[in-house]
Amino acid sequence: MNYTLDFGALLSNGYPSLILGGLVTTLQMTLFAWLLAFGLGSALAVLRMLNIRVLNYAIAVYVAFHRNVPMLVHILLWYFGVASIVPPAINDVINLVGGEFFYSSVAIGLVTAAYVSEDLRSAIRAIPRGQMEAARSLGLGYLQAMRKVILPQAFKISIPPLTNQTLLLFKNTSLAMAIGLIELTGAGREIESATFKTFEIYFVVTVLYLAISLLLMAGGAHLSKRVAYVARTR
Repeated sequence: MNYTLDFGALLSNGYPSLILGGLVTTLQMTLFAWLLAFGLGSALAVLRMLNIRVLNYAIAVYVAFHRNVPMLVHILLWYFGVASIVPPAINDVINLVGGEFFYSSVAIGLVTAAYVSEDLRSAIRAIPRGQMEAARSLGLGYLQAMRKVILPQAFKISIPPLTNQTLLLFKNTSLAMAIGLIELTGAGREIESATFKTFEIYFVVTVLYLAISLLLMAGGAHLSKRVAYVARTR
């Protein structure tokens, strides 16, 4: 069977706009889910360091649940399960933004938050206890000490694993295609169904994913080097 490559077919019928729109949606999902993941993950890490037994148990259950259930199942649970029990008035507001976008972003963000919290907790534990004791002796409360002294150091230590979590979050946005969201992978599937140019469109999608992933990795590496340089020059 002979297959003739024809990338020119992807330049007609508004396909470039569809690809660009899918890419923008993917980046928007990544940003929304990232803000949720890193905000919630930081809060969970800080709360877990309080060493309150009930609180630790609840957070441990949260982390175990989100780390041991496939990401796709979480997306389906939120889109088909949680959405069905949300009050209609709230669902109407969510649908103004886009139910597929909102629920899949929330699911991805909550799962990633579990990993972020564990990465940050490991980083916090690597910081000498004297840092917290010194901050408290200066009159700072626990949350103030965490915000001004401990967490800045923890973020610096955990840049490599947090970069990996960002990269995984970006790639996991493709799973939203399963609930009909036209992100980058979904746009590729739409074009493939219309043109039957399977290799061409998925080659373009692959290149776009690869390019952005490499940019994220380069950004994380640059940030690590910058932090190390600043630490050496102080």
